[in-house]
Amino acid sequence: MPKHAHSGLSRLTRTHKLSVAGVAAAGAAALALSVVPGNAADQGKTQATAVENAQPTAFSAVSTAGRAQQTTIAKQAESSAAKGKAEAAAKQAAAKKAAAAKAAKAKAAAAAKAKAAKARAEKAAASRSAVRTAIPAAAPKPAAKPVVKRVVKTYPDNLDGWIRESLDIMAKKGIPGSYNGIYRNIMRESSGNPMAINNWDINAINGTPSKGLLQVIQPTFNAYHVEGTSWNLYDPVANITAACNYAAAKYGSMDNVNSAY
Repeated sequence: MPKHAHSGLSRLTRTHKLSVAGVAAAGAAALALSVVPGNAADQGKTQATAVENAQPTAFSAVSTAGRAQQTTIAKQAESSAAKGKAEAAAKQAAAKKAAAAKAAKAKAAAAAKAKAAKARAEKAAASRSAVRTAIPAAAPKPAAKPVVKRVVKTYPDNLDGWIRESLDIMAKKGIPGSYNGIYRNIMRESSGNPMAINNWDINAINGTPSKGLLQVIQPTFNAYHVEGTSWNLYDPVANITAACNYAAAKYGSMDNVNSAY
């Protein structure tokens, strides 16, 4: 069939469609009456009545079918909207549930972490307490005494060294005397020879000769010996120190001696 035939039917209004349906119904009624025997007048009257009664019935059927279709469409639309609303509500509920589950999980993880940290802190505190209990506090160490380095002074083994060492000992013992006074008397008495001995003076005649750098007799040496020096009369430092100690007692200082003493 040509395409324009379909397009013409598609443009029929609802009223046209109902009219066509009514005519078709009337035609059907007339056809039914035509086959029934009877006189022409009664037949025509009956036919007219059938046509008249058929038209409203056709329109009523069409109208009822349209309302039923509209009701069906409305119900389908309502059902679709309800379904969409239910799906949206279900998705929203699922999202809320997932968010709540995630928050609960994060809260539980934070609580577990805090609990573990607290347990570690308590364990460390207990360990420190146990160590303090097991190991008594050490007594404070006494303050270290300053180390005094003792300097040992050395002297040359000659007349200069002997005089200087004697002077240091005399200073500690409070015996007066000077380098020049000691040196001057040594040079007069022995010329600086620590082994010098006088075998001709009165002391020698009496059996106690003068000996050493400052020509000291043994009894005088023993009486004025200075502690810390040798007991050997010929020892240079011991001889000088004992002689200066004797001169200090008798003359005030070896510096005041200018001849035999």
